[in-house]
Amino acid sequence: MNYELRIRPKAITWKQFANKGYCAIASLKREVRIGVLSIATLGVAAQAEAALGITKTQNPIDDVVEEEKEMSEVTVTGTMTPLTLLQSARIVSVLSRQDIEQAGVQSINDLFKLATGVDVRQRGGFGIQTDISIDGGIFDQISLLLNGVCISNPQTGHLSADFPVSISDIERIEVLEGAASRIYGGQSFGGAINIVTRHEESRTAEIGVQGGSFVTFEADARLGFCIKGINNRISGGGGRSNGGTANSDWKKGQFYYQGDYGNEHLKLEWQFGFSKKAYGANTFYSAAYPNQFERNERYLLSVSAETKGKLCFTPQVYWNRNYDNFELIRNERFGENFHRTDIYGLKAGGYFRWIGGKTAMCAEFRHEGILSTNLGQELKSEQYVAVKGEEGIFYTRQDTRTTVSFNLEHNILLAHWTVSAGLLTSMTTSVDHTFRFYPGIDVAYRPNAHWKVFFSYNKGFRLPTFTDLYYKSVTLEGNKGLKPENNHSVQIGGLFHKNGYAATVRVFFHHGSNMIDWVMYHPEDTYHSTAFKLDNMGVQAEGRFNFDEITGKNAWIKNLTLGYTHIRQGKHDGPDIYKSSYTMEYLRHKFIATLHHKIYKDLAATWSIRVQDRMGNYISAGELVNYSTYATLDIKLQWTSIHYNVFVQGTNITNNKYFDLGNVPQPGIWIMAGARWKL
Repeated sequence: MNYELRIRPKAITWKQFANKGYCAIASLKREVRIGVLSIATLGVAAQAEAALGITKTQNPIDDVVEEEKEMSEVTVTGTMTPLTLLQSARIVSVLSRQDIEQAGVQSINDLFKLATGVDVRQRGGFGIQTDISIDGGIFDQISLLLNGVCISNPQTGHLSADFPVSISDIERIEVLEGAASRIYGGQSFGGAINIVTRHEESRTAEIGVQGGSFVTFEADARLGFCIKGINNRISGGGGRSNGGTANSDWKKGQFYYQGDYGNEHLKLEWQFGFSKKAYGANTFYSAAYPNQFERNERYLLSVSAETKGKLCFTPQVYWNRNYDNFELIRNERFGENFHRTDIYGLKAGGYFRWIGGKTAMCAEFRHEGILSTNLGQELKSEQYVAVKGEEGIFYTRQDTRTTVSFNLEHNILLAHWTVSAGLLTSMTTSVDHTFRFYPGIDVAYRPNAHWKVFFSYNKGFRLPTFTDLYYKSVTLEGNKGLKPENNHSVQIGGLFHKNGYAATVRVFFHHGSNMIDWVMYHPEDTYHSTAFKLDNMGVQAEGRFNFDEITGKNAWIKNLTLGYTHIRQGKHDGPDIYKSSYTMEYLRHKFIATLHHKIYKDLAATWSIRVQDRMGNYISAGELVNYSTYATLDIKLQWTSIHYNVFVQGTNITNNKYFDLGNVPQPGIWIMAGARWKL
């Protein structure tokens, strides 16, 4: 990735952005104008001077007018209100479009493995059933967003990562580490991940196909066009595979539409997505039943707006529906469950500037409901609802909850300092009718153009899922008495960037109470949903090297990324646990290294090494077996031209046999080849 940015007359405008010195703006050799973000999108921090090649020493706040003349409107949102690149206090890891195109991965969910602080656990290839977590947490403790709209699933976080987009639709992925409830509300207990799609305003058309090991085939297409000032982008695709391991076959499809319209007073954006998949769910809920199967459908719709001027309003309305059909024994009714969840919400927010700084406010109404054959309160027979597509089967249970929340934030901006303090107050009807408070503060100090040090404290929470509360089977028993989890998150660190070098070090401590997990207390026990106190503490370091900028010429080796995270954990109350399903199965060590280099003309290669050491264990033949340390090596060879891209990639090319979730063996070497055309 190229850190150099030469100023040219023509500007590119992005309306959503999360930046580090190595992200998308650094790869553009043009002036960049980054527009104001919506309140709903992720807050980010940035090394503005380094990213833009600026070596000025004057006051970055007082001299903002002069800088905007030279750099145009370089503004981002550090939290709820837009801040300039020089002012922002939050730091977010970013996978840019260039990172995504170079990566030798099979799916969107595989991209998260490239983020140093993210743990990705899968039951097979292509991310068909993926659990994603941050800083030693679990999959239910993060918010997943698509263009700033929350798409997390209240039934279970196992199903949250069903995205209606493909890799080719994505502009960048933003990862916010640490509690963020004061910005994004509940479920942002341990952080948030935002997927930002591409926003081309000109006519575009792309087609991509790939195929390879285990009878795997995928195809997708994208089309962008403009009609009377309305920008439209449509994409769709699908695929199927034998899966690479026992009972991991899958087939899937998705469709996505996004549109936007803007004038001098208003910006409107809307999106609709659909995804459907069916897959073998090897030992999903229990190793005693290895032949499980699952079908999922997702629909999402949202509309967002932003007015322009001194006082900006940012309303948003959204709806999600998810269908889930789970078979404990494939093609049999025994242990089969049907679920339908509906989530809809309304946000009304805004921000303004005044002599004391920048202030933002937001109110949100969010309603979550489930119809199920297993989860919720028992319905009367006359209230039963027929299951779509299933003759004679009815939803016999139901539960709902409504959350009302208010956010307030103020930002104080000084020459070398940014102080951003905020508060969320939230009430959920299923808990009680009491408003609880979740404060936070972020502080950044910039001694010069190359250094930034930061401190952050935030309190987060997350509601139990409907599965945590109600699920009951021959191997699992939920707990209706569970309370919301709470998290006190503290982070401190530093960032340095100069002449092609970028480094970040972060130390974190997360103190959690009412931490929910599914556990066994003895070898003959079933899994119980329970809660206890748990602390996660760790250190994360990341370095990036851009050799074109370091050497001042077109280098053979383009860039190198190194990342390492170490986590320790401490449980402080409750009885001893024989087997933890999720909470105490965290990554003690994670190391990643990615190297991108030229081979010949437009032929290039990307190498990725990942080493992981997981705590915890799984049950095999009635005995507990500890997870072993393992390493994977991936490679992608691609020839890139203006109108097409041809590639061959290998995942786990050393053919290592390893376990990463339960006793499900992960696929061995997986070879894929494909091409993409721009029409």
